[in-house]
Amino acid sequence: MDDVDAFSGAVYLLVPGEPVLEMAVMAGLPRTFAAPWERLGLTAPVPVAEAVRHRQLVWVSGEEDMARRYPRISVVLPYPFALAAMPVATDRAVYGAVFVTWPGTHSPELPEEKRERLMSACGRLARRLERAQEKGDPVRPEPDLLAPAPMTNPAGTLGTAEATRMVARLPYGLCALDLQGRITFVNAAGADLLGLPVSALLGTQLWASVPWLNDPVYEDRYQAALVSQRATAFVALRPPSDWLSFRFHPSASGLSLRITRARAVAREGAVAFQHGDTGTRLVSISQVLSLAGSLTEAVGVQDVVQLVADEIVPAVGGQGLVMLGSGAGRLHVLGQRGYPDPRELERFDGMSLAEHTPGTHALRTGVPAFFASQRDLARLYPDQRPAGGMAAWAYLPLIASGRPIGTWVMAYTAPHPFPADERAVLVSISGLVAQALDRARLYDAKHRLAHGLQAALLPPSLPSLPGIEAAARYLPATRGMEIGGDFYDLVPLRGGEAAAVIGDVQGHNVTAAGLMGQIRTAVRAYTTVGQPPGEVMRSTNRLLIDLGAELFASCVYLRLDPARGQVVMARAGHPPPLLRTPDGTVRVLDLAGGPLLGIDPDAVYPTTEVALPPGSLLALYTDGLVESPGVDIDDALAGCADRLAETGDAPLDEVADTLVHYSGTAEERVDDVALLLLRATKSL
Repeated sequence: MDDVDAFSGAVYLLVPGEPVLEMAVMAGLPRTFAAPWERLGLTAPVPVAEAVRHRQLVWVSGEEDMARRYPRISVVLPYPFALAAMPVATDRAVYGAVFVTWPGTHSPELPEEKRERLMSACGRLARRLERAQEKGDPVRPEPDLLAPAPMTNPAGTLGTAEATRMVARLPYGLCALDLQGRITFVNAAGADLLGLPVSALLGTQLWASVPWLNDPVYEDRYQAALVSQRATAFVALRPPSDWLSFRFHPSASGLSLRITRARAVAREGAVAFQHGDTGTRLVSISQVLSLAGSLTEAVGVQDVVQLVADEIVPAVGGQGLVMLGSGAGRLHVLGQRGYPDPRELERFDGMSLAEHTPGTHALRTGVPAFFASQRDLARLYPDQRPAGGMAAWAYLPLIASGRPIGTWVMAYTAPHPFPADERAVLVSISGLVAQALDRARLYDAKHRLAHGLQAALLPPSLPSLPGIEAAARYLPATRGMEIGGDFYDLVPLRGGEAAAVIGDVQGHNVTAAGLMGQIRTAVRAYTTVGQPPGEVMRSTNRLLIDLGAELFASCVYLRLDPARGQVVMARAGHPPPLLRTPDGTVRVLDLAGGPLLGIDPDAVYPTTEVALPPGSLLALYTDGLVESPGVDIDDALAGCADRLAETGDAPLDEVADTLVHYSGTAEERVDDVALLLLRATKSL
């Protein structure tokens, strides 16, 4: 820290046998400032974990950079400061990570000299840890590097009696605080303004000794001053009607506090949890905000399990997790982490809720159960066989909207007492987990429904046709219900001919999907009775208008004749197909066409005949393949054509996968994507 002018930092070490980083020593600031991250999983979205995962320095330039890249940290520590995190690693192993921080006035770039010094120091630390491991020397605990100023009289603090008299004569209050927030000096004016004698203030924290300052909002200003190394201020009401102004001036060794009278202003409130008789925080309001923020990011049930295992369980000191849900009167194991042999938990899957176990009891009654040791568990549940060598458990019911939906079981590898305040905190966190799990179960059910409906409406497979090779892809939009109105079909006809269709019903929801199914069925029916392409389009258009759905659809319909090497097409407001000829040239087919289906009952759809010699490849697609925000449609279509030209000779499934991947829609899609490839084979 001294070498790079940083004012705080910490060393994290990997916990043996666990994918967890644990803070070994903190310097420059109280450990409570990093309480939400004393223990964290390697997958956690925080700089030290990222430094270990990628084995490189992570630089966060300031408050805005932190909010953009690590929003959970920004919620808990919304102060201007810069941070660098480095891995502690050799070529053979990773031992942990280090972070250091600078005031918010630091330049937005980390100078190369400081970067090299930081990485060099972490390299030296890693080599020392490696040598210690080779020798079998354990890493011993080390106190945090905070040296509180000794409690002394004012003369000793200020140096001379004359200085003391000078400070005593000041018309405003003056206090000195150490890094822990404890008062090491206060003048008479300050004590008078605070309403307590000097003896009652020395050695105490301001917000602990002065009742009307017992509010985390005021403590937050002290934290902001230390983390940002900038002056901060607040105004507080001294009952019944006196408003006082407080201003912190921080340094690397503590803070000076000036107290004066001020005009009245409003104040805000907050809450913090205290841990038992020790007074140390188990989970603060900062941690609750961080945990709540992480749970809002969970989408499916497994996301909830992963987040609870990676961030909540390490934060409260647990080693094992089992998430149990309920359905049809039985327990179901939704997920687990931390158990060496997951098969040991299989006996709980499908267990009747009538069974006498702590998990079923917590779910049935909504009452949590805490077992500090195996003896405590055996006393109430003598037949319960602990899984995975665990020695203490917390069974926490998950209740959402007044309904018990499951049980969260947190396990410890050693006996663990559960003080009353810790139990209250765990139960409170369970409420957050329950809400997240309830949302996730609804999402998973909706996801299964959407995919099942989509699968039922689209052809399960494409028919095998003489002279024609076919491949298709369908990708739902990643926003909304993941279901849409894009469709395709391939219909074999007599005489070796075939009909193909691809279309797009407006919207991507259940209504669009239902209408899509009706249109696809109608097209197949009109095709089967022998209508020519233009008439199939006209009949489908009239049907769509008669249904009164108030939705439009685009469509391309074609009749294939492999024996003659020809295809007849009709188009209704749909993107034009791409044709790759046997020599590898790709062109956009400029087809005559009519309006979208469902607009004009008298619309006419002219047809176009195109040669399709053996080796030709026809690509039919919906606009989701080529349209994306910020990309010109002509450029996207040209890029798709170029990719088709390059890969058109590959197996058709590879061509389909390449086109979908190249389009940029593989991960994030605002619209459905349908693709139908038809290749005229050479063995007609």
